Amino acid sequence: MDHSMSYEQYIELLNKEAVLAECGPMHLVIRAWRNGRPQTGLAVGAAGKAFTYLERIAGLRSELSRPLTIIEIPPGIDPLAGKMAGSVCAVGDDDLTPMAAVAGTIADAVADWLFERGATRVIVDNGGDIAIRLSGDETAAVGIRPRVGSREISHVLQLNSSRGSWGVTTSGCGGRSFTRGIASAVTTLAASASVADAAATAIANACYVEDPGIIQVPADQVDPETDIPGVRVTLTVGLLSRGKKRLAVNRALAKADQLLRKDIIAGALVVLEDIFVATGAMNEIGLAAAA
Repeated sequence: MDHSMSYEQYIELLNKEAVLAECGPMHLVIRAWRNGRPQTGLAVGAAGKAFTYLERIAGLRSELSRPLTIIEIPPGIDPLAGKMAGSVCAVGDDDLTPMAAVAGTIADAVADWLFERGATRVIVDNGGDIAIRLSGDETAAVGIRPRVGSREISHVLQLNSSRGSWGVTTSGCGGRSFTRGIASAVTTLAASASVADAAATAIANACYVEDPGIIQVPADQVDPETDIPGVRVTLTVGLLSRGKKRLAVNRALAKADQLLRKDIIAGALVVLEDIFVATGAMNEIGLAAAA
């Protein structure tokens, strides 16, 4: 069933640099420049393409909602679906489904479409999963939130065109997707938003410790159409001792370091309440406290 067809498609020019595209669960803010000049017309075209990407994925949702351990991705599958599956395979968690990379994959596809049409600086934000494309001397500053859903920015990540493609995504408690962990926020940096999306999900899932104050329920009790029925997900997190918080963060860092060693991600920032720990390139390329 193509769920996207039941949603209204909405495009709005937010300002001289940003275009909003909304359709059901997709909330895209698209920005593109060519040598410093905003390309809003091109961004509006990209918004229209985003709707087609969402429809393509929605048409395959039943296949993409099963763990890779029990499905096979045929060679001729839609390239977007293949990218989602590839990102989840790279991260390697058996219980992740390709849907763990859906938001980042759509952001990547929109960013690539703009970059291929001459934009030299592209920032596509799909509800906090951000695809960035830079060429020449272009740079981008990305604000990082210490809690999923918060408007507060605690750190700023400075990126340049040493890589033409970047993905910055966030997962944790309180987000639009379920988590098995207790992280306030896990932000990952990778070469694509698709991979960063799957990795952030996995690292946030690893940020866990047993405690009576943590309430979990099967995901399908909250959302009957979830892609992870039967998997226990976190509803609320009570007061935790500092030792338990540190243990949970260390488990998340172990997962992040595993992905770093395999060159799946470039870096990660794990936040659990008042504990902030960065690893990899998050320590090296301009992660600074916000003013």
